[in-house]
Amino acid sequence: MAELLTVARPYAKAAFEYARDHEALDSWSQAFGFLSTAVANSDVRRLLGSPKLENDKKVALLSDMLPEQNTDVSRFLDTLADQGRLMALPFIAEQFEHLRAEHEQRVEVLVTSAYALDSQQQTKLATALKKRLNREISITTQVDKALIGGVILRAGDTVIDGSVRGRLNRLSEALTA
Repeated sequence: MAELLTVARPYAKAAFEYARDHEALDSWSQAFGFLSTAVANSDVRRLLGSPKLENDKKVALLSDMLPEQNTDVSRFLDTLADQGRLMALPFIAEQFEHLRAEHEQRVEVLVTSAYALDSQQQTKLATALKKRLNREISITTQVDKALIGGVILRAGDTVIDGSVRGRLNRLSEALTA
């Protein structure tokens, strides 16, 4: 898996730069979303991994799955097929979206709380995070009753644990150290 992630970076960067330069970030994102889902299917993976199926047929199969035909994406798929990298599509899509978020200066934040947050609390949290991270914020919430209280924020590599469970764990570690 780490190998596919490493392989995916230059392809994702090239695709991102092309899409950015041609003002087609939305269509490429949409295409990568569909392709990632397709490659996650075990039957499609088996077909793509088959040495009996020619590369042009693999590309045609993937291109036909796209909701709208995009010759640029099809050419990109041709390149991936020629290099034997079609299985890296989900990782390429993930890297592409990361590059796009950086370019658009936005970040996805996962908020895990002990109780469901209402819209006012989410707005207040988004405003505070926007100031702190200097990025547009998109919040996804989930509930974990084991937190007891408070929230855990995950924004990219940044994790802020303001939960009661986290505080109790830190207190326990301090007392046993």
